[in-house]
Amino acid sequence: MSRIGKLPVALPVGVTVDVSAENLVTVKGPKGTLAQQVNPDITVKQDGEALVLTRPTDNKPHKAMHGLYRALINNMVTGVTTGFSKGLELVGTGYRASAQGGTLTINIGFSHPVILNAPTNISFETPAPTRIIVRGIDKQQVGSIAADIRAIRKPEPYLGKGIKYEGEIIRRKEGKTGKK
Repeated sequence: MSRIGKLPVALPVGVTVDVSAENLVTVKGPKGTLAQQVNPDITVKQDGEALVLTRPTDNKPHKAMHGLYRALINNMVTGVTTGFSKGLELVGTGYRASAQGGTLTINIGFSHPVILNAPTNISFETPAPTRIIVRGIDKQQVGSIAADIRAIRKPEPYLGKGIKYEGEIIRRKEGKTGKK
């Protein structure tokens, strides 16, 4: 049995789950609503204050889907209760960011500022001019938006300048050595 798939998904107080006949799992909580289509081979049942996922056989594809859908549903429950966040740091002289309402303005050494509009269920925060926090209820969407922001100017290996994730370690290269 899948180690991840066999674990039940605990439902905190205030979270409701609806499983339709087409295996569409809808999770509603204090922060919003998320939905995920589950493969018809995987059975999702509510057992009291938990969700239990089962698979029909021990075939490799069923094992893989069992753990996958359990993890996706668990992430949905976590998202509608506490939400997800991803931090980014700007490294470089004059690099700064500011968030106002649903827009994020980044000055990153280009001739123009880069302006990003927040999609639905996503918010930007800038606790410091060199820090950006992306918050939302969908883990995949938060990670994707953070990756798009990082792709504006990836950290370069010589000076480490650019946009990096919080805690990311940039492998540095040695510069040229003058030979005379």
